[in-house]
Amino acid sequence: MLIRSFPAGAFGTNCYAVATGRGQECVIVDPGMEAVEPLAQIIAEDGLKPVAVVLTHGHLDHTFSVVPVCEGYDIPAYIHPADTGMLADPVAWHGPALAPLIRGARLPDPSEVRTLDDGAVLELAGVTLTVRHAPGHTEGSVMFSLDLGEAPGLLAGDVLFEGSVGRVDLPGGSWASMLASLRDVVLPMDDATVVLPGHGGLTTIGRERATNPYLAEAAASGPAPRGRGL
Repeated sequence: MLIRSFPAGAFGTNCYAVATGRGQECVIVDPGMEAVEPLAQIIAEDGLKPVAVVLTHGHLDHTFSVVPVCEGYDIPAYIHPADTGMLADPVAWHGPALAPLIRGARLPDPSEVRTLDDGAVLELAGVTLTVRHAPGHTEGSVMFSLDLGEAPGLLAGDVLFEGSVGRVDLPGGSWASMLASLRDVVLPMDDATVVLPGHGGLTTIGRERATNPYLAEAAASGPAPRGRGL
């Protein structure tokens, strides 16, 4: 499995290109702010052919470049239906503090975006992605399970980070939902699972199970903290 990534824009959102190898088709994950040029460089260097964009959720730092990427490569985008409202009315979901960024965004019409359902299995570019609905950061937050060859993998979006979890204080966020997602979706995963998060560095489920205080609170049904991410 070939996975290339880079931190995009001021929020350092991890944009991923996932393929079975160099010169093959690829899936693009979360093309955020200022992602178009570095993504094009990766695609050219590895001779990749994009076939789809998949979005872990609807926040602008993960969706900002969806339109130019999809139009540039003539490919579809996928998002959970609970987050399509963020494409239709970003101001209502991101708040006035981010209005300057929103004015610069070209977001796709939600009717033109394909939807992701919990448990769906996407066969894209020779890569099998299993959709794990994990609300809390947003109502439509999802993670994607995949086989990395030597270990299982998880494209975690803003659900789980190294030592932290996604913030829940923006519209659509809910600590009760995040708690349930951590407890019911994340904690049952194999310790060897490699976590490819929406921000920051790689980690594993085992490492987070042992050291992440929010996973410990989820296991014990603790109170709501404030996490990271837009």
